[in-house]
Amino acid sequence: MNIIIFLATFFLMEGVTWCTHKYVMHGFLWNLHYDHHNKDKSKVMEKNDWFFVYFAIISMSLFYCGSFVSGMEFCTYIGLGILAYGIAYFIVHEIIIHKRLFSNWTQQFFYFKALQKAHRKHHSHLGPEDGECFGMLWVPFHYFKEAYRNR
Repeated sequence: MNIIIFLATFFLMEGVTWCTHKYVMHGFLWNLHYDHHNKDKSKVMEKNDWFFVYFAIISMSLFYCGSFVSGMEFCTYIGLGILAYGIAYFIVHEIIIHKRLFSNWTQQFFYFKALQKAHRKHHSHLGPEDGECFGMLWVPFHYFKEAYRNR
């Protein structure tokens, strides 16, 4: 049962991420997301990086609840699912797509090429309006189809 909770949380986080990205980051917290779309290359960190902190606090709170509150042990596996998604998000978004750690690394796998192209399309919009491709690990199918055809 615990592995089901973990996996369900991991996959549900893609929907949470999509909704958070579209309605929160491109909505009332655009001031924190703005610098991600309008880069100042002289800065290492972005205000946008605070979103990692928010999800880390949620995950850690669930670990605490699952560890110290009787009958709430399932919260540990929800926290683990959020943590695993956060790690996957970090690898895909920060390392593969934006190359914040390894700038000379190029990927050949069609899945990552599709994610990168969809994310570039998302960043073609510099303001909060008219955005597209808000997902991170799953993007519209035609990006996968095109990347697979051009591999």
